[in-house]
Amino acid sequence: MSASPGEGPQSRPAAAGYAIELRAISKSFGPVQANKDIDLAVPRGTIHGIIGENGAGKSTLMSILYGFYRPDSGEILINGQRVAITDSQSAIRAGIGMVFQHFKLVQNFTVLENIILGAEDGALLRPSLSRARGELKRLAAEYELQVDPDALIEELSVGHQQRVEILKALYRQADILILDEPTGVLTPAEADHLFRILRGLRDEGKTIILITHKLREIMEVTDNVSVMRRGEMVASVRTAETSPTELAELMVGRKVLLQVPKAPAQPGAPVLEIRGLSMTDRDGVERLRNVDLTIRRGEIVGLAGVSGNGQTQLLEILGGYSEPGAKLSGEIRVNGTALPLAGPGANGRARRAASIGHVPEDRQREGLIMDFAAWEDTAFGYQDAPEFSRGALMDHKAMQSDATGKIARFDVRPPNPELAAKNFSGGNQQKLVVAREIERNPDLLLVGQPTRGVDIGAIEFIHKRIVELRDRGSAILLVSVELDEIRSLSDRIAVMFDGRIMGERLPAETSSADLGCLMAGIIPSDPIEVPA
Repeated sequence: MSASPGEGPQSRPAAAGYAIELRAISKSFGPVQANKDIDLAVPRGTIHGIIGENGAGKSTLMSILYGFYRPDSGEILINGQRVAITDSQSAIRAGIGMVFQHFKLVQNFTVLENIILGAEDGALLRPSLSRARGELKRLAAEYELQVDPDALIEELSVGHQQRVEILKALYRQADILILDEPTGVLTPAEADHLFRILRGLRDEGKTIILITHKLREIMEVTDNVSVMRRGEMVASVRTAETSPTELAELMVGRKVLLQVPKAPAQPGAPVLEIRGLSMTDRDGVERLRNVDLTIRRGEIVGLAGVSGNGQTQLLEILGGYSEPGAKLSGEIRVNGTALPLAGPGANGRARRAASIGHVPEDRQREGLIMDFAAWEDTAFGYQDAPEFSRGALMDHKAMQSDATGKIARFDVRPPNPELAAKNFSGGNQQKLVVAREIERNPDLLLVGQPTRGVDIGAIEFIHKRIVELRDRGSAILLVSVELDEIRSLSDRIAVMFDGRIMGERLPAETSSADLGCLMAGIIPSDPIEVPA
């Protein structure tokens, strides 16, 4: 593994062609040091990856570069010149643009209106819009960023909204683009298209910083990669001279299993049986269409599909919080007992009483109360359990003791049950939710996007816990947009498209191309037969 051009900024003079040089950047938030003496040198016209565990300091460092935070010490050079980046406007003036993981777009504005927002030529909008329309057409053609300038943002797919964010930065004449977890909400095809765009931008002389947890993306699209761990820069290497295994070890400081070992499944009796389940939402849109699915004890069934094809609605119905006003039909049985589709018996409390655990797709909106302490969130939904009760009152000491044990067993950092959920990194928030649900040993575990926005070390840990639960005899329904995750963890794969189950496959007998066809609504061959 050899160093990239300039492992530290002092190792080569600025004239060598660095777009960005960060020298001895440090930043603390109270007692927490997020960045410690960070050196980073990024050559012009390259794609530079930055990776690290959740909480490693990547986002803080990029927020300093984009002017959201000011460093406690250190200096920033852009194209060899020292600059003072005090806010995002000064970053933009320095030629820096940033595409955030959660887009900063006004949903009921058009593409064109979002492009010029904050960059108007004057009090009259018409000249600004006219100039922007022509420039947008040029940029779209040059960089494969075609998008309807008159479309409302709320009408665009996530992939097209991301194009708008990139166009915004280019319209403001950014030569340096920072992308934070850009593929977290994209389909595989959209991610591939994004990579083509990034390569085109690089070839035109733009410099790109890519923050991602996905080692496959680092290997596929970057020229160089820097690794952060616990607030420090631990390595900068040429991508072509490293490997996913080496990068994973640098990230976490130990060897990491990129593929979780698991014994063959030993399926038992059916736990979940779904027959003819259909759902029409309150707007009259049919979200689920005659879904049939069986999951047995001791097996993981992965549900693959492009986001928005009914997986979310299926999880919500099974978990007990389906959309109000929706029309449901069909049958759901757990351990042979029919579960109601509506009414008081169909809520989350009733589902938990039926031994259904649920790790929801959105941990912050559905899995945690962000202002609550960790000990409160690890009891959330189970606060009426006998072990948490003292007569008619909740036993807070029992909850705190239980949370302390879960935090230790699941390696939640920092190990502080009094800390509010919002103060943990995304990966550690996910561990809190997973610990709460898995340690109840449910007969059926619903897992939605278990490793979205989670670093490689936490991914390995969460995957191991899911497999261990399977081996204890639970039935697991895994929903993920990550095909690698589906293929690695699942004993059987079902694919959804447009609210239907398109087919089932065994991981060893299928390919990504085969699954991709099913995800697009194409049946390339007859599905496997599932034993009765």
